[in-house]
Amino acid sequence: MPADIPGTPRTSGTHVPLSVLTTIDPVLRDTAVFGLVTDSPRSVALRHDIHAEDGTLRRLVVDATGVVEDTLVDLEHACLSCAVREDAIPTLHELAHDGRWDQVLLALPVSAEPLPVVRALDAAARPGSTLDGLRLATVLTVVDLAAVETDLLDDDLLEERGLALTPTDHRSVGEVLAAQVEHADLVVTTGAPPAPDLGASPASPGMPGSPGLPVPPSTPDDATRPGGHAAVQAAWDRRRASARTGSGLVDRLRADASTRVDGLERLCFADLSAASHDATVAERRAHPLGVRAVVGQDDATGTWTLELASDLPFDPERLLHQVRRLGTGRLRSRGVFWVPNRPDSMCAWDGAGGQLSIGAVGTWDDTAPRTRLVLTGAADSADDRVALVAAFDEILATREEVADGGLRWLGREDVLAPWLGERSDAV
Repeated sequence: MPADIPGTPRTSGTHVPLSVLTTIDPVLRDTAVFGLVTDSPRSVALRHDIHAEDGTLRRLVVDATGVVEDTLVDLEHACLSCAVREDAIPTLHELAHDGRWDQVLLALPVSAEPLPVVRALDAAARPGSTLDGLRLATVLTVVDLAAVETDLLDDDLLEERGLALTPTDHRSVGEVLAAQVEHADLVVTTGAPPAPDLGASPASPGMPGSPGLPVPPSTPDDATRPGGHAAVQAAWDRRRASARTGSGLVDRLRADASTRVDGLERLCFADLSAASHDATVAERRAHPLGVRAVVGQDDATGTWTLELASDLPFDPERLLHQVRRLGTGRLRSRGVFWVPNRPDSMCAWDGAGGQLSIGAVGTWDDTAPRTRLVLTGAADSADDRVALVAAFDEILATREEVADGGLRWLGREDVLAPWLGERSDAV
């Protein structure tokens, strides 16, 4: 390892702040890492990339002097949990105790969801554990506002973009983006371009915009082609409109206590390190029972949120046959529900990118069973809101149907067992 930055022993009792970076865009990840380490000479970043095809992990360590280490590591299994357990935790331990760095950043593989990683890091940072010289500071994500609507609501799969972490990773892009934004302490946005300077000369520099996405200046062809200026203006008007919608979606999904920073140039390592990640609060906001609902429509961004709630359960058969009416389409949907043939089971509902996942997540304990879904979308699907409300009401069991305490469902086939588990296994 180069020793261009002099190392000094860490003061006894101090903890090196560790921040965690996620994104679905490799360009934004690398731009953020570069900006952070060059801004803070005594900082270091560990970047991971999983190569599932050959079962290896690329470990890249960089600081203000350049590349400190670039190594391929064989993994027992090419998955995120193995990458964290086998490489991230021991490497972070070494970086924290090296003496040259006062701040550490872990840049996760593109498309990694932060919650399981942060959960493992939090456990490892407890007194007496491997990372007890570190403390979790900030979990952040970087998003391109102009791409958020498409990434979140369309049905692209990670594998279609070459972003899958394993050969069996069939998650949608929207599922990952939603998980990253909803868990983050800090959301950093890019992709809101200024209006194009249609009078710029061919020699004019690119206009400021998103890192890696410069606004092209006018060219001679633009100036001489009939309607050229109008075409450029129209293209950037569309991009600005997409960015406005993306901005609205981000603000509807991010946590109440999170912070939003617009522009990578405003990202500062010292600010990340000054914060403290509360793992308990993060777990609570990730739980489907506590989904945030910013109800209503915002005409300025063209985004909207519905909160559908009832103390009644879903009828299992109607849910099975009509789930597409409520769970698919250009929506981000999260929440909880229950079914009368397993009244103690809390069931989670999680949909994005045209996909829906349901499953049992424990018991209701002292909480009264409820059915509550929070649905968020953009203007082009706003006309479907009436249909969504109607579908929700029709899938619910009626008060007459549950009046006997659920006896009518005894002896029937448990049609949701493939998703909720066998009833004998349900608690």
